[in-house]
Amino acid sequence: METQTKIWLSSPHMGSNEQNYVDEAFKTNWIAPLGPNVTLFEKAIQDYINNEVHVAALSAGTAAIHLALEILGVSHGDEVICQSLTFSASANPIKYLGANPIFVDSERDTWNISPVLLEKAILDRIAKGKKPKAIVAVHLYGMPYKINEVNAVAEKYGIPVIEDSAEALGSTFNGVKCGSFGEIGILSFNGNKIITTSGGGALVTKNQAYKEKAIFLATQARDDAPHYQHSHVGYNYRMSNVLAGIGRGQMEVLDDRVAARRANFDFYKASLGHLEEIEFLNEPEGFFSNRWLSCILTSSYEMRERIRYALLEDDIESRPLWKPMHMQPIFETSPNYSDGTSADLFDRGLCLPSGSNLADQDLERIVTIILKELTK
Repeated sequence: METQTKIWLSSPHMGSNEQNYVDEAFKTNWIAPLGPNVTLFEKAIQDYINNEVHVAALSAGTAAIHLALEILGVSHGDEVICQSLTFSASANPIKYLGANPIFVDSERDTWNISPVLLEKAILDRIAKGKKPKAIVAVHLYGMPYKINEVNAVAEKYGIPVIEDSAEALGSTFNGVKCGSFGEIGILSFNGNKIITTSGGGALVTKNQAYKEKAIFLATQARDDAPHYQHSHVGYNYRMSNVLAGIGRGQMEVLDDRVAARRANFDFYKASLGHLEEIEFLNEPEGFFSNRWLSCILTSSYEMRERIRYALLEDDIESRPLWKPMHMQPIFETSPNYSDGTSADLFDRGLCLPSGSNLADQDLERIVTIILKELTK
């Protein structure tokens, strides 16, 4: 009996030139951190997003958030508002600095931070004597958050936005690339992202001084001296020249990867969208999602689990939506402003396999199992 191959949730997908750029690093002995690939990878990201932005390639998207918070002056005892429905890497760096996260729930249209609850949280924190120092807003699963509304609230109260675009490279709002809407944007190139450098991330900003400070802090905050001298605490957060070579090749196929992921979503919606038990997240007018992960809402927790286990039994990886941060044990004492939206999304939501390298027969296999489970 033929054994079927495992279908992963979101596996890496290499193009044709990644190996060439990595080989170039070996041939020229640029194995140490930094080098030509780093510079050219940063330039490729800049050209793709917006020529007005400046880019610092880093070791992880988490590192980018950490540096963004520090650059914006967040320190011990400060408060930072963070979208609750997200991966923990959006919130953990707040704790790195000894600051306190304040979690805000989602709205239904995009599953991202609610502008209404955001303003409620800001007013309440100010009334309690502590104005938040920053807002971490996330483009969840590649769907842009309500940029106009969120940024309007942020500007009203003079609070900078860190635009967590870890899942949204290639997504746009009104034709403008995500990563360029906040005071500082962050990207991730982790192994499961739409493009990958194995591990890596980037800080994106229109402020040249912010980029320079990010690079300074990311290279151990070494002062300008012939010897090793340090006046600030620094970090080892810069991307290596070898990994940046992978990134250069991946940038060349990014648009193809976005198209493939969107095609996955379209297939799922065409195959399952007629079912009463399944709901999809649609794009509001002006929103363009890279569909990094194709997600469904089921009719109940029990239905979600039935589908997930049926897929698992056939060696197909799926995953519940992110568990909201305000429901996580590590953050259970943190203030939160919730109306139950993210808890419900977590309860009923499921991420389906979404890799850009899925074959037609993979998609058919996934849909067949879901349909079989729903017609039992």
